[in-house]
Amino acid sequence: MSLKIALAQVNLTVGDIESNKHKIIASARHARDNLQADLVLFPELSVTAYPPEDLLFRADFIRHARQAVEEIAAAAPDIDIVLGYPEQDGKHLFNSAAVLRGGKVLAVYRKKELPNYGVFDEHRYFTSADELCLFETKGRALGITICEDIWQDDIIASNKQAGAEIILTLNASPFHAGKIHEREDIVRTQAKASAVPLVYVNQYGGQDELIFDGASFVVDQQGEVVFRAAEFEEQISVVEFNGNVPLKSECAPLYAEISSEYKALVLGVKDYVRKNGFDGALLGLSGGIDSALVLAIAVDALGADNVEAVLMPSRYTQDISVDDAVLEAEALGVKHHIIPIEPAVNAFNEMLAGVFAGSERDTTEENIQARSRGVVLMALSNKQDKLLLTTGNKSELSVGYATLYGDMAGGFAPIKDVPKLLVYKLARYRNTLSPVIPERVIDRPPSAELAPDQVDEDSLPPYSVLDPILEMYVEQDKSEREIIAAGFKQEDVHRAISLVDRNEYKRRQAPPGIRITPKAFGRDRRYPISSGYRGVHRFI
Repeated sequence: MSLKIALAQVNLTVGDIESNKHKIIASARHARDNLQADLVLFPELSVTAYPPEDLLFRADFIRHARQAVEEIAAAAPDIDIVLGYPEQDGKHLFNSAAVLRGGKVLAVYRKKELPNYGVFDEHRYFTSADELCLFETKGRALGITICEDIWQDDIIASNKQAGAEIILTLNASPFHAGKIHEREDIVRTQAKASAVPLVYVNQYGGQDELIFDGASFVVDQQGEVVFRAAEFEEQISVVEFNGNVPLKSECAPLYAEISSEYKALVLGVKDYVRKNGFDGALLGLSGGIDSALVLAIAVDALGADNVEAVLMPSRYTQDISVDDAVLEAEALGVKHHIIPIEPAVNAFNEMLAGVFAGSERDTTEENIQARSRGVVLMALSNKQDKLLLTTGNKSELSVGYATLYGDMAGGFAPIKDVPKLLVYKLARYRNTLSPVIPERVIDRPPSAELAPDQVDEDSLPPYSVLDPILEMYVEQDKSEREIIAAGFKQEDVHRAISLVDRNEYKRRQAPPGIRITPKAFGRDRRYPISSGYRGVHRFI
């Protein structure tokens, strides 16, 4: 007997239970009426969307979620629905999946494995359970797991031993570079070891720092992928089973380095602006590569009519920078303004002249320029209700090469987790779609242009050296000794690590930004500001 299972890879909004409820009902009806599905599977915690964080401490929020489950069941009684929700049972809260049939809750599965690493903090909210949940649809015995469960060796095998012929798994697995390969490798191995097919549905959409790429898939009992949904797209698909064998269907392309990261950044900006109700976005456009890339991302996410660029030259801004910024704005068709900051800088210098008398000029005066730009941009953001995008990259944020309340001022940081070398790759990739970033912007030495003839390498090691050091120290938690042993110069390692350690206070004040690497600042990497530990040691 044929069984059709729909995978609802949908974009839900954390906390918006009513909107999510209506989307789930509409998706279930679409799967039933247009795809002739017998069952539709939704992602983890789909009623609330993932991750709801401390909303889970609110009793009214939990009651509302339970009510929504009952209303969904009543609204689509003639298709089986499996969805995720937070389930309260006495004093315990569970990350659960409900099976809905005939207008009622038929069965409930409670997540066993609660991740508590990286971006995950589920022990803060949920209680672990240890019972399987099997049910039948059209004569097939189906087992349920939730996300982290399938990363453990025993759960799939236990379901198979209990009689499950097909495993359904609800997921909210966030994107980072190459994550889809990890997911599919784990699932393929598990399915093959237990000789049981598995249907994997993943959340899609942006949620603050996290991006959910979708890329839902189905593997057969030999561990082969027989269906894959598109990444970074909302999609409701159906896979047909002949007995317990999934029939081969369309497989969307697997993750591609650079293009997938670019899609993640575009989705992150689009959903952050949309879900927070902004009228669009604006940014400072310097003529450098970072702001050029952010402008392209913003336009691809929101459309040119919803993006505005502001050029704010100072006495140190080269004419070529202004020319290139204008070219970028015109190539992308965005409204742009030129607002020189010299009057504001002169005013601040005059105001401070008395208290600065007798002191040498230093980075203080440089930062006044950056902060003058921040004031201009925040004023425009307030006046127009547009989200101010910052343009700093991960390399700069790592070492504190950014100005508090200056270029760090803003509401969202699209390339906060993008190392400088990746910025160049993304810019070149974007130009393959249409030429919007002048080649000389990519080729010129990067500069903050806050002092005469300034370039980044006056203050930092070359990015070709700095980025690998930062990756080892920040993302891989390697020690100074290990990094030097990998072939880097002692002075470069010492300098980079010292800068990372003493700039945690800046990172705490940075706006949220899109996570695309395995370890981003914020959710992944949480270091104390006041700390006696230093990565630089005395053995040197």
